[in-house]
Amino acid sequence: MTNETSLDPAAPTARTDEQWQSDVLGTDYQQRTLPLGPDPDGEGEVVATLVRYLPEAAAPATEPTVLYLHGFTDYFFQEHLAEHFAARGHRFYALDLRKCGRSRRAGQSAHYVSDLALYDAELNEALRIARAETGTDVLVVAHSTGGLVASLWLDRLEAAGGSARAGVVGVVLNSPWFDLQGPSYYRTVGTPIINAVGRLRAFAQIPGMGVSTAYGDSLHHTKAGEWDYNLDWKPLAGEPVRLGWLRAIRQGQARLHQGLAIGVPALILRSRLTRFAREHSPAVDVADAVLDVKQIQRWAGCLGERTTIVPIDGARHDVFLSSESVRANAFAETDNWLDWLATYHKP
Repeated sequence: MTNETSLDPAAPTARTDEQWQSDVLGTDYQQRTLPLGPDPDGEGEVVATLVRYLPEAAAPATEPTVLYLHGFTDYFFQEHLAEHFAARGHRFYALDLRKCGRSRRAGQSAHYVSDLALYDAELNEALRIARAETGTDVLVVAHSTGGLVASLWLDRLEAAGGSARAGVVGVVLNSPWFDLQGPSYYRTVGTPIINAVGRLRAFAQIPGMGVSTAYGDSLHHTKAGEWDYNLDWKPLAGEPVRLGWLRAIRQGQARLHQGLAIGVPALILRSRLTRFAREHSPAVDVADAVLDVKQIQRWAGCLGERTTIVPIDGARHDVFLSSESVRANAFAETDNWLDWLATYHKP
């Protein structure tokens, strides 16, 4: 990686760096490929993709830079999220993890990793670039599986010398995946089976898991939703769930349940209700159709720092993809917390 030039945080980031190329989201967005070398899971060379929002008339940056992390069967497309944070004075970056969205290469299994700690490589590099380019510290914003990944990463940063010292000021978790949803036997007798079989048949798909289109139909504009995104990168029925990947998830969740020390304050946003469904109905539009919100509530205290939990009435699984009035409420709660965070960090 080449050296970066730290900039005055009040000035826009330079748009002329040849490492940044145009992005699919348009002229205000650029992307940069982060080479990660050979895949430890044997699927060729892997890369991650860092996206930044940098409009021509960017307002002065007065707040921490946002680094956004997506979930499973997801990638960064939420332009309204970038625009909201930019209007508050935040520079905005988003990371498509290896084998996800912009970063997936031919022959690679979507979203597959055998160990969530492998993501540290691209997360550390994204953090380095964002800080070097903007001259500010970073607020991590993460959704669903990304919320689990980010929490574990921050715990390792804290153990390695301090997440705050590494430049992270806080984390906003949007419906983080803190436990395996479904019947209790999934989490008891099912987990040892996942661990054993996932080691031996890592790339085997779990039949029937994650194939409902109810949530996808509630989002995409061609069905019942308002959002336009790439269905090759975010299929309506979700990506296949592979045993080795689920084994990595369960190991990460077990680590979280033991108690983490992420080192910075956290805001957790979640829906107030869960409504699992095989097909779309109006009930899916006002509840979490993917995760059990009671599990999010139960394990939120495991982050090991000051944590604020806010249930959002009428929210979908991705709180910021809820209906307009609901997401406005979620943004207001986030802004209030960020105002508090600014005073928390004052000497």
